[in-house]
Amino acid sequence: MSKTELFEKGLKVRKEVLGENYVNKSIAGADEFTRTMAEWSTEFCWGALWTRPGVDRRTRSIVNLAMLGALNRPHELKLHVKGALKNGLTKEEIKEILLQVAVYCGVPAGIDAFRNAREAFNEVDAGS
Repeated sequence: MSKTELFEKGLKVRKEVLGENYVNKSIAGADEFTRTMAEWSTEFCWGALWTRPGVDRRTRSIVNLAMLGALNRPHELKLHVKGALKNGLTKEEIKEILLQVAVYCGVPAGIDAFRNAREAFNEVDAGS
């Protein structure tokens, strides 16, 4: 598969998970410095990885929430909380994942993850 095909596959999945408005805004906001990273992440994260068989999107969302909570990456965590809801996770399931982050990665990481997840829930509920 060519680089262009992987990018297009990735773009489709990225829009389905994160929302077309967010992705379009993100792409439009890329400049000469950030464009390569935006294209690379779309091609490899979304095109090469998220389209692989064997693990469904719901499971990928679970893994991402745990990793992003553990790494304390608030911006990406909020995005992926919203994506996890689209991929079929419930708020209760997300809560349980973040409790596990708190136990295994430390309470401060868990507290930040909960704070960011709540912000994501509020944005989803407000239609943002």
